[in-house]
Amino acid sequence: MNDTPRIRTALSCTVLAVTVTAGATACTGSEGHPLSTRPYDAGQQVSFNAPADGRKADPDKALEITAKGNEGRITDVTAVDATGHHLAGELTADGQRWRSTGSLTAGARYTVRVSTEDEDGAPGARTFTFETAPAKGALTVEFGPEAGKYGVGQPLTADLSLPVKDRAARAVVERALKVRSTPSVEGSWHWVDDKKLHYRPKDYWPVGAVISATANLQGVKVGDKLYGGESKPLKLTIGDRIEAVADAGSHYMTVRRNGEVINTIPVTTGKPGFSTRNGIKVVLGKEYFVRMRGTSVGIAEGSSESYDLPVYYATRVTWSGEYVHAAPWSVGSQGVANVSHGCVGMSTGNAAWFYETVRPGDIVKTINSYGDTMDTFGNGFGDWNLPWDKWRKGSALVEPTQNAANPPDPNRLKPSI
Repeated sequence: MNDTPRIRTALSCTVLAVTVTAGATACTGSEGHPLSTRPYDAGQQVSFNAPADGRKADPDKALEITAKGNEGRITDVTAVDATGHHLAGELTADGQRWRSTGSLTAGARYTVRVSTEDEDGAPGARTFTFETAPAKGALTVEFGPEAGKYGVGQPLTADLSLPVKDRAARAVVERALKVRSTPSVEGSWHWVDDKKLHYRPKDYWPVGAVISATANLQGVKVGDKLYGGESKPLKLTIGDRIEAVADAGSHYMTVRRNGEVINTIPVTTGKPGFSTRNGIKVVLGKEYFVRMRGTSVGIAEGSSESYDLPVYYATRVTWSGEYVHAAPWSVGSQGVANVSHGCVGMSTGNAAWFYETVRPGDIVKTINSYGDTMDTFGNGFGDWNLPWDKWRKGSALVEPTQNAANPPDPNRLKPSI
């Protein structure tokens, strides 16, 4: 009696799909060796749970391949979609069943190659294809701002078409949102709420950077019955580093380009009760003419604080109506005292210069004011007021933490002067 254990030898083969439902391989070896012959068609040896007759598979269900009977086993399975993405799976130790562990992509076409062997060790092969059903109510992403040239403080935004609350689903979304910068920077997404994310670097964008944002979500399973759809990419370029610092204590604004002072301007900021917000703001846009009324910020018409003024060269820094603008009525106080209702006022000539010098994304910072600090979110871009370590905690890819977002106060979103 021979007690020597039987050893099976496997040779590497290349599988070639011949038809939609069958495949064959060719191996070379010594004549008479069990693996020297063409692999047999394993169609009768394995079964699949993918639908037949051209019907599309449910992407929420796992793909399963099972060996029939006890006359052989499955030795290998590869499942690849049309983009080259491999579907992860596990094969049982006895080779009787393979089951996908990764999520199927919705609206995709898969090619599956199965290798088997019979009880004598002879190799078999089978290739088949199937398609998954498209997603219903796909999750799409709209990037912001619009394509163009911006200042070094411009955050990127991602608005989702559907809310995503589950942390694991958020992580899937965040991994699919790709931001590339040339030159490269360290940056992170931060979840503002269930439908909005902001992206910023650790420090301001480099001068001259080229930035692209893409969402690789199409067909990707985000959560239960939720799949990603197609989204339009975004490309931005970054201009010079323009930083304007308004000192409410000295009543002057210092403007720098790429670190060099290019202007020092006498200004007036918010008076007591209407103090300008401290902190870093980002230019949101420019309006040559704005009509500003005290009633829009709750000031009673006809009261001592009431106003109704035509304002020119208005550079917006908050959605609630804080601007850097021309204030010819307060020239006598500029450089001396704070008399505005929250805006940074200056002469018409200086306001025109500022208006022509800055672009959206440039930095406007207020210091030494008695006002509150600029909200992180909801009233413009206060993103830079959040320290980097706290910003990172707003990502779904780091340890859970309380969201640092400050929701906007709708009563404050009114213009002021």
